[in-house]
Amino acid sequence: MTDARITVHKEAGIDRIAPEVHGHFSEHLGRCIYEGIWNSDSADEDGFREDVVSLLDDLELPVLRWPGGCFADDYHWEDGIGPQEERPRRRNLFWAQGPEEVPEESNAFGTDEFLQLCERIGTEPYLAANVGSGDPQEAADWVEYCNYDGDTELADRRRENGHEEPYGVKYWGLGNENWGCGGQMTPEQYAREYRRFATYVGTMDNLMLDHELELIACGFEGHEWNRRFMEEIGGSSWGSDFPLDHLTLHHYYGRTMSVEEADEDKYDRFLADALEMETHIEKIAAAINAVATTRDIGVIIDEWGAWHTEATADNGLEQPGNVLDALSAAAVLDIFNHHSDVVTMTNIAQTVNVLQCLVETDADDAWARPTYHVFDLYAPHKGNEAVQTSVDTPARELDDDRELPFVGASASTTDDETYVTVTNLDCLDDHTVEINLEGTTPDADAIDANLLFADNEPDTAVTADNADEFTAEDLEVSVDNDGTLSVELPPATVAGLSIQ
Repeated sequence: MTDARITVHKEAGIDRIAPEVHGHFSEHLGRCIYEGIWNSDSADEDGFREDVVSLLDDLELPVLRWPGGCFADDYHWEDGIGPQEERPRRRNLFWAQGPEEVPEESNAFGTDEFLQLCERIGTEPYLAANVGSGDPQEAADWVEYCNYDGDTELADRRRENGHEEPYGVKYWGLGNENWGCGGQMTPEQYAREYRRFATYVGTMDNLMLDHELELIACGFEGHEWNRRFMEEIGGSSWGSDFPLDHLTLHHYYGRTMSVEEADEDKYDRFLADALEMETHIEKIAAAINAVATTRDIGVIIDEWGAWHTEATADNGLEQPGNVLDALSAAAVLDIFNHHSDVVTMTNIAQTVNVLQCLVETDADDAWARPTYHVFDLYAPHKGNEAVQTSVDTPARELDDDRELPFVGASASTTDDETYVTVTNLDCLDDHTVEINLEGTTPDADAIDANLLFADNEPDTAVTADNADEFTAEDLEVSVDNDGTLSVELPPATVAGLSIQ
C-alpha cells in the first residue's frame, strides 16, 4: 500500500542548481593531504596519489576548498611555494598531521601543488586567506601570485615555480571561523577586518586581472552574529555594492553520537539533526536580506557533514564511513536543491580520510565511501533548474519533541528530462512511494532508476574489502495508466529517477 506521495511541480521553478553546491573541502588535518591526496607509496612522479586522483576525477568535483579550516588562519602561503627542500617546517597550531600525528606542517604540499591538483581533476579552486594571523598585503600578494599575468616579482615567481600562465583562481575566502579559532572576534570586529582585506583583495580585479574575484565572508551558526556582521558591513561607505559576494556558515551534526554504539532511536535523532540544515539556511538568508539581498549575496555552507564521537584530534578526525552518514548527505543535498535560489556553494568536510570523507585510503589502496555514491547519484541535478516538490509522508515522533519524516525528495528539470531523488530515512521499514509529475504522463521505457544501499544495514561501515557492495543497482519502477510512478524503497535507501 502506498504510504508516501511526491508531487513534482514542473512549472514551479526555484532556480538553477549551481554545480558548486556539490563542492568539497580539504584541510591540512590528519591524513587528508599527506597519505590522502599526496606523497605516498602509490604516488605518481608529481607526488599525487593516482588512486585518489582517479576517484576524484570520476566524481567531477565542481569546486574544492583549501587549505582550511582552522589551519587557514595560521597558514602563510609563501611557506608552501618554491623548491620543496627549501620550504620551512612550521607548526600546525590546530591539528596533528599525517601518520606520525605530529602538530607540524612540512609545507611539502602548497599552493602550486593544490592548484595543479585542481587542474588535473577539472575543479574550481577556492582558497581561504589568513585573516586571523595574516594581513591584507599577504592576501593580496597571494591573489597576485596566483592570477596576475604581468611582469612583477610575484608573477615571475609563479613562472619560476613551473606555471607560466595564471591559475585564474576566482573564489577567495577572507578568513575562517573568525568568531572562534580564526581570532575570537566579535561580528563588528570581524566586519572591520573583513573590510580591510576586501579593500586590497577586492581591488585586484580592477586593473590587474581579466576576471572578477568572488569574495567570501565567514559567518556563524549563531545567526544574531550574522545579522550584526551584515549591519556593520552595511554601515560602511561602500556605496550601493557590498564588499562580499557570499556569506558562509559551518554546520556539523552527530557530534554526540558514536557510530559504533548507536541504535535506531539515535539514528532518528541524527537524521533529524541533519534536516536542521534547512533552518540554518533560512536564518542566514534572513540575516542577509535584513541588510542587503540574497540576489546579490549568496549563501555558502563551506563546511558541513557528520562529525561523530569517534573523530578526535588524536586520530586526525577519522571516523567510520557508513550508510547512515550517506543517507544524511542525501537528505541535505535535497535541502540544498530546495534552496537553490539562495545557496551558491557548499563544501562537505572532508574530501579524503577525515570526517565524512568521500574517499578513504590505506598505504596500498583507495576506495569510495557510501557518501561518494550519494554524490554520484545526485550529480544529474547539477546545473538543472530546481522545481518545487510536495511530499506527503508519514513521520515518527521523537523523544525530544521533534519528528522525523520518513520520505524526502527533490527534483530538477532540463528541456528534456526530469530528475528526481528520493530518500527513505526510515531505518526500520520499507515505504512504497508514488511520484506524480504534474502535466506529464511518462512512458515506462523513458525511465531510468537506480537505488543505493538496499542490501546494507545503516551502520555498515565501508572497508577496502567491501567497498564494491555500496554501488547503485537498478530500481524497478511501475507506471499507472495515469502516469503515476511507484517505487518500493527498502529501509535507509536513496533513489534517483531520470524521466525523459
